[in-house]
Amino acid sequence: MADPRGFLKVRTREDRPKRPVPVRLMDWAEVQQRQEAGTLHEQAGRCMDCGVPFCHQGCPLGNLIPEWNDLVWRDRWDEASERMHATNNFPEFTGRVCPAPCESSCVLGINQEPVTIKQVEYAIGEKAFDDDLIKPYVPQRLVGKTVAVVGSGPAGLAAAQQLTQAGFTVAVYERDDRIGGLLRYGIPDFKLEKSVLERRLEIMRQEGTKFRPGVEIGTDITWDALRRRYDAVIVATGATRPRELAIPGRELAGIHYAMDFLVRANHLVAEDHVPDPIDARGKHVIVLGGGDTGSDCIGTALRQGAASVTSLAIGRKPPVDRADEEPWPMMPRVFEVSTSHEEGGERTYLASTVEFVGQDGRVTGLRVAETEYREDGSRGPVAGTEKVLPADLILLALGFTGNESRELTEQLPVALDSRDNVARDETYMTAVDGVFSCGDAGRGQSLVVWAIAEGRACAAHVERHLTGQTRLPEPVTPSERAIDLSL
Repeated sequence: MADPRGFLKVRTREDRPKRPVPVRLMDWAEVQQRQEAGTLHEQAGRCMDCGVPFCHQGCPLGNLIPEWNDLVWRDRWDEASERMHATNNFPEFTGRVCPAPCESSCVLGINQEPVTIKQVEYAIGEKAFDDDLIKPYVPQRLVGKTVAVVGSGPAGLAAAQQLTQAGFTVAVYERDDRIGGLLRYGIPDFKLEKSVLERRLEIMRQEGTKFRPGVEIGTDITWDALRRRYDAVIVATGATRPRELAIPGRELAGIHYAMDFLVRANHLVAEDHVPDPIDARGKHVIVLGGGDTGSDCIGTALRQGAASVTSLAIGRKPPVDRADEEPWPMMPRVFEVSTSHEEGGERTYLASTVEFVGQDGRVTGLRVAETEYREDGSRGPVAGTEKVLPADLILLALGFTGNESRELTEQLPVALDSRDNVARDETYMTAVDGVFSCGDAGRGQSLVVWAIAEGRACAAHVERHLTGQTRLPEPVTPSERAIDLSL
């Protein structure tokens, strides 16, 4: 499996190079660059013959990681691309934005730094496009069934591509003006340039997938009308309802949800007209929340020219190394430094928000206090530790609480679960026959790799429902616990 002694010869993990901070802050191009071929060859060769590859367990897609590491090491890129696409529709996306739970499960990670799985995945995806290996797969015949996919994020696109290639007539509906969902407007260009998305969408168009942007199901077309029009409907609308912070002063101007800020910023980068932009230029910015969304807000605010950026988290600073209660091969919660954190700003932990402070209807600061962990397991502010941080712009990156399902549940007898996600059974079907739910819409806020896995699995169940059998893989089931990224 790759070089049998590679992990002994090359003991140091070497990640992809990044553009210098002063340079990358001047534009919106991707931060990370391609790795030199020789270094990539050595890093792929670190994949050891571990007997039981726990990276499979860590990857929701079940990627054949040791196989394509071996093929990259042997310079057999066409076969590596074939292996990759057997389990992952979009390695060029996951190679950029997935947090790589596979690396946390890497056997080599027990006593060395894990294999650089994510960057090998990225390299395979890019090499495949460079060498024109990605060809549209047009089915030889159609099965005579139609499917509507509502939502064009990673779950919806994965389900659509699987079903199109299986011979179904698929239309993807998206309420935004362009296709892509989270990939388009939720992730900044410095992590995922939109040309990467466009080239994949063009492949899907050539395969036969129909895209219908600018159509909001529930308003422009009712959900019940859509159900009558198609043989099956897949709800892949994501978990887009943001978590609120109900403290005094919330009504002040200058306080925004993180995704409102990021969506507008992505429109501006695309040179769209934005009637109500949220601009961080010259402002003191506070980001509440320490996850990926908060990190994206930091990088975006710095590129817009913020005077300062401060990130606050209510909890303790995570440990640098894996904690005892999160043993290998679990994905540990550890202190991470993203590319945005490298670029500037301050990070503060154990910060409890008390009150938004303002003047003349606009926010001017945030009153915070130290966080106290109590014996009953609760936490709250410590009396006497309050202080006011100056702020002209405050961004709430506190996670999400479910999907925007009002029209769906009003127009179809679809049920919600206890977490306000679209309830579904083991076949991804909702309470309405022929209506399915996948990705964050049914799972709750999770990872891009989980969205793709659920989209693929949902497509297989749709095919079985409509034809009585399926040729598509079923990598995950909806009963698997969602990963909570809200902390």
